[in-house]
Amino acid sequence: MTGKLWGVGLGPGDSELVTVKAARAIAEADVIAYHCARHGNSIARSVAEPYLTGGQSEERLMYPVTTETTDHPRGYQGALDDFYAESARTLAAHLRAGRDVALLAEGDPLFYSSYMHMHKRLADEFEAEIIPGVTSVSAASAATGVPLVEGDETLTVVPGTASAEELRFRFASADAIVVIKLGRTFDRVREALRATGRLDEAWYVERASTTVQRVEPAAEVDSTRVPYFSIVVVAGRRNNPRFAEQDPAVGDSTGEVVVVGLGPGHDLWTTPQVRAELAAATDLVGYTTYLRRVTTRPGQRVHASDNRVEAERAEFALDLAAHGARVAVVSSGDPGVFAMAAAVAEVAAEPRWHDVPVRVVPGMTAATAVASTVGAPLGHDFAVISLSDRLKPWELIERRIIAALDADLVIAVYNPGSSARGWQVGALKMLLLERISEDRVVVVGRDVGGPTQSVLTTTVGELDPASVDMRTLLIIGSSATTAVGRTAGALVYTPRHAPG
Repeated sequence: MTGKLWGVGLGPGDSELVTVKAARAIAEADVIAYHCARHGNSIARSVAEPYLTGGQSEERLMYPVTTETTDHPRGYQGALDDFYAESARTLAAHLRAGRDVALLAEGDPLFYSSYMHMHKRLADEFEAEIIPGVTSVSAASAATGVPLVEGDETLTVVPGTASAEELRFRFASADAIVVIKLGRTFDRVREALRATGRLDEAWYVERASTTVQRVEPAAEVDSTRVPYFSIVVVAGRRNNPRFAEQDPAVGDSTGEVVVVGLGPGHDLWTTPQVRAELAAATDLVGYTTYLRRVTTRPGQRVHASDNRVEAERAEFALDLAAHGARVAVVSSGDPGVFAMAAAVAEVAAEPRWHDVPVRVVPGMTAATAVASTVGAPLGHDFAVISLSDRLKPWELIERRIIAALDADLVIAVYNPGSSARGWQVGALKMLLLERISEDRVVVVGRDVGGPTQSVLTTTVGELDPASVDMRTLLIIGSSATTAVGRTAGALVYTPRHAPG
C-alpha cells in the first residue's frame, strides 16, 4: 500500500495562522518535506515547527540555484527541471514504501508555490490532497488595515519578476494591485507604479503576519533592504486613503481633459489604458448612451448630454479641468474618428483654453471591428467617409465617394442613416451602381460588439437601404475585394498586393 502526499499550506508566516487541518496532517505524517535554498534554512519548516512531533524523518529539497547563474547545459530552467525531477523521485520512494509525506508550502500550495511542481509529477501515481493556506496577499492586505477590494472592483496579482512593460500594462488597467516576488525586483516595480501614477497609493509590506512585519509607503522604502518575502499592496480606490482625489470645488489647480474611446460596443474591446483613465477621472462627460456603458465608482460626477452638442460638451469639459478636475470625455469607438477628440481639440485651440492639458487615448474603431467579423476587407488601401450631412453638405460627401471609387479604394461608411435622414443610403446605392459593378462586395455590420450584432456580406446590387440605420457601418469593397464561401466559414478579404 502506498503512502499519501499532503500539500500543506502553512499560511504567510505566523505559526498561529496554520489551519487545524494542516497542523493535524503535519503531526500525523511519516515524512516532513520542504524546499530550501543551499544554506539549508527553511521558512516553511520554521512555521511548521510547533506541530512537528520529533519522531518524523525530514527531507530537505535543496534548490541548486535561486537567482545566481548556472553552468547547466539547459541554463537556469534546465537546472530547476532536473531538480524537480530528482525531488519527485525522492518523495516517490517514500510514498512507494507506504510512508505519508507532508510537503510544506508557505502561503497556499497552489499560489506561486514550489509544491505544485511536485504535485504535477506525483498526483497521477499517488493519492494527493491539498490543504489550502492563508496567502501572503491576505496577510499583507490585513497588515495595511484597508479593504483591498469592494463591490465590483477587481484585484490584479503580478509577480515582480515580470518585465517593466508588463508591469506598467497591468498597473494601468487594475483597480487593486498586489505585487509579489520583490527583493531585487523592487526598483523596477516602484518605477512602474510611478510611471502609471499609482505609487502614492501603494503600501510596502515586509514579512506579513510575523513578529518582524513592517508596513510603510512604497515610495519611502530603501530598495537595498527589500527581502524576497515582501509585497506591494495597492488597495482599490473606493477605500484607499492614499488615493488623493482632487476635488474641483476646492482650489484653483488645473486638471486635464482626456478624450477616450470605449470601442464599438463590447466591453472586452475597451483597452486597459482607457479603463485606467476612466477610473482616475473625477468627472465623466459624454453622450448619454455612451456613458451608460461606463461603470462609475463612488464620488465620480457624470455629466450626460445629447449627441448634438459636441462643442458645448467640449467647452464644459475644459472648464471643469480649468478648475482642477480630471475629466474623461467619453466616445464610442475611437475618439479621433468622427468623435469627440476633434471637437475638444477645436475648442481647446481657443486662446482661453491654452493652459488646459488635453490628451487623447485611442480605442478600437467600428471599421476594424466590422472588418474583423468577416476577415480582412480592409487589407489594402481604404477610405473612411461619414454619410452624415449634418456637419458637411451632401455635395461634398458625394464628391469624396466618387473620388474614392475612382481610386478603387475600399470604403468604410460611417453614420449611413438615421431616423431623421433615411434617404442617403438609397442615394449612395444609386451612386455606386453608376460607377461600379453591381456584384461589388458589400459588408453590412450592425451593432458589432453589441447585444444585437448582425453582419451580412452582400453586393451593391443586393444592398437593402431600408436595413441600414445609425448603428450600421458599411464596407464597400474595391475591385479586388473577394468573398469566399468555405466549409469552415466564409471570408472576405482585400489582397495586400495590387497589379502593376
